[in-house]
Amino acid sequence: MELFQEAIRFIREIYQQPVATIPLHAPLFRGNEKEYVTECIDSTYVSSVGKFVDLFETEAAKYTGVKKAAVTVNGTNALYLALLSVGVRPGDEVITQPLTFVATANAIVHAGAQPVFVDVDRETLGMSPEKLEDFLKKNAVWQSKSSQTINRITGKPITACVPMHTFGHPCRIEEICEICKDYHISVVEDAAESVGSFFKGRHAGTFGEIGILSFNGNKILTTGGGGMILTNDAKLGTHIKHLSTQAKINHPWEYDHDFIGYNFRMPNINAALGLAQLEQLEAFVMNKRETAAKYKEFFDQTDIDFFSEPENCRSNYWLNAIFLKNRKERDRFLQETNHAGVMTRPAWKPMNNLRMFKKAQFGDLSNSEHISSRLVNIPSSVVG
Repeated sequence: MELFQEAIRFIREIYQQPVATIPLHAPLFRGNEKEYVTECIDSTYVSSVGKFVDLFETEAAKYTGVKKAAVTVNGTNALYLALLSVGVRPGDEVITQPLTFVATANAIVHAGAQPVFVDVDRETLGMSPEKLEDFLKKNAVWQSKSSQTINRITGKPITACVPMHTFGHPCRIEEICEICKDYHISVVEDAAESVGSFFKGRHAGTFGEIGILSFNGNKILTTGGGGMILTNDAKLGTHIKHLSTQAKINHPWEYDHDFIGYNFRMPNINAALGLAQLEQLEAFVMNKRETAAKYKEFFDQTDIDFFSEPENCRSNYWLNAIFLKNRKERDRFLQETNHAGVMTRPAWKPMNNLRMFKKAQFGDLSNSEHISSRLVNIPSSVVG
């Protein structure tokens, strides 16, 4: 279609890169990355301790407005630790959304729990408070004797809820937290894609008991590979940090441990990279928002819908998204753009459609199915 070719030309005009393929989201290193990494190498403290680990955590806590930030080796492990820390145990159930990256559901299973899928909103792409409340009214009951919310259908405790801020767009997190509070369910925010995104002036991942971030190579801020836990419970955050470092008690030479711990530590060399990236984060976000505005102006002149940030949000527009009319048109757009060297990707398959989660409980997921069959992510890198 001619419209698809016009879109390809417009994307190439934005990025004007000599490379044959325009990536979906490439990292950009133009600050103090080399200086800090070199300093780290020269210090020989390249592993799990060093000044850059402490600085990155401190500065990230300031930026996001939380009392404690703790780095981990990746976002999935951060989510796993977060779930354990709010009391998720083997045999429990955790509510999440079907439209998410598989790591969200995987972390729930790693914690020994079973995911339960609640639909998303079309306006935010994140968990729908209405669908969540409807599910809980129909299926959940509080048992004061055991101090647990029990699923009437399965008889299992519903311990936590994991909403995800999809593609950097904050969901209706305040309403979700209020609903979960009424049912005594802990909220763990999957803000993996939302570094630099705010809802009503608060950073994504700071509304629930715990939030997690990802610093994978394709994120707006990267440490090469890494994650972070955010919490306003300083005691809990310190405990999570302790668990992530093999639960080793600090001592000049003794090897003593007081919990079953995990080797989920972020190396100092990765934190050095992250600190340099964090120094540029606001510039990255502004750059990406300018690109999103250009995309919106272009697609507003077409019959392809561009997804704009929800109300009361300042999104980082991690991955820009458009909606085609149906799956057939979506697939044709994906084929033409990728064939032309413009990397585009569909949304994830809803988790309940994956073979591992087909037996999971879920209700009406019509919004997730609608979005999955029509949404396409288009190139969203910071324009260098």
